[in-house]
Amino acid sequence: MPAGRRTFLAALGAGAGAALLAFRPSDAGARHPAYFEGISRALAEAGIATPTMVIDRERMLANVQRVLAHIGGRMQLRLVAKSLSSLPLLDPLMQAAATQRLMVFSLPALQQIAAERPATDLLLGKPLPVAAAARFYEHAANNAFHPERQLQWLVDTPQRLAQYRSLAQGRGLRMRINIEIDVGLHRGGVESPRELQEMIDIIASEPRLSLAGLMGYDAHVAKLPGIPGLRERALAESKRRYAECASLARKAMPHGEPACFNTGGSLTYRLHDGSADANELALGSALLKPGDFDSPLLHDLMPAAFIATPVLKAGRAFLLPYGVETIGAAAAAWDVNQRQAYFIYGGNWLADPVSPAGLTESSLYGTSSNQQLLVGSGAQGLRPDDFVFLRPRQSEAVLQQFGDIAVFEDGRIADWWPALPSCA
Repeated sequence: MPAGRRTFLAALGAGAGAALLAFRPSDAGARHPAYFEGISRALAEAGIATPTMVIDRERMLANVQRVLAHIGGRMQLRLVAKSLSSLPLLDPLMQAAATQRLMVFSLPALQQIAAERPATDLLLGKPLPVAAAARFYEHAANNAFHPERQLQWLVDTPQRLAQYRSLAQGRGLRMRINIEIDVGLHRGGVESPRELQEMIDIIASEPRLSLAGLMGYDAHVAKLPGIPGLRERALAESKRRYAECASLARKAMPHGEPACFNTGGSLTYRLHDGSADANELALGSALLKPGDFDSPLLHDLMPAAFIATPVLKAGRAFLLPYGVETIGAAAAAWDVNQRQAYFIYGGNWLADPVSPAGLTESSLYGTSSNQQLLVGSGAQGLRPDDFVFLRPRQSEAVLQQFGDIAVFEDGRIADWWPALPSCA
């Protein structure tokens, strides 16, 4: 081969190698920032050595103040209990927001809240089977809670409404009905004015039933692809559908009777200013801002819930099991962020590592609910018994997986909040 050609091929190979190295991952690792160092110290001083849900009370209360500043008194606020699933957690939020309105989604939560917080005003967030409603009345022992005034059952179809009517007639109950309407999410609810009028007529024909209002959930607006104009059109259509239904509902409600026209959610509450037909916003997750709620609409809210779990094993290189060690070695050679192995207490939660930086789950090793492997560069400086922090992707259900919730405030674990029953 001519010398010139050899030189050219060598240069070409060197150039390709340099281009390849340009894509090689850089070290993303770092030690805990001051904020998580502070929580780590508080946990250690409290003697905590198991996976624990931690809520930053100061951040949570700052978030609710930002929400209230947006609402500006133009709409009522209803807190979503499934996303804030602890009564002692809800108490300071209800006090800060000056509201007793809660949205509940399960029979066990409904039973506990009615029994332990009898001053609350409750709206079901999803339609429950009529058997669940019957069971609620069978075990409603708290005479301080009055379902006929303080509880709205959510009903989505004429067929389910007929079941609730039969329950009211058979048990001699007075029941307030809130009708779920489809404003574009297409997850159920009334689809047409004709169907809504049919349900209004059923309620009007039964003295034991009363129409309390409407509920239209518009979460889809925030989740649509970023196609120019699509979200704006979806929001306009949602409000149009709501207005059409609200007009029918108002005609059927007694003059002067307060109506509960509920809408919104954590991702969409900022799209409502009280100028349309809805007069009440429901939200919960925004106040803790788990990972799935990183949205430009929530840019000024702070994450306030974290899973803290101890490191069980550290200080060893990342190795795959016998027989495939070379695959792991190759991954570690290529990516500095896969060189160190950290096994934590528990794992496989609906959450992502957030501190120290540069920790990730290993797609090569897999997940574990017993001793989850996280890989990093080693720059994290973790040792056994140090804490790793993960950020839940959502607050509903995840808050209930760790027993009592540790409350971080003023640099210490200031309280423990029991969670509501774990249920769908």
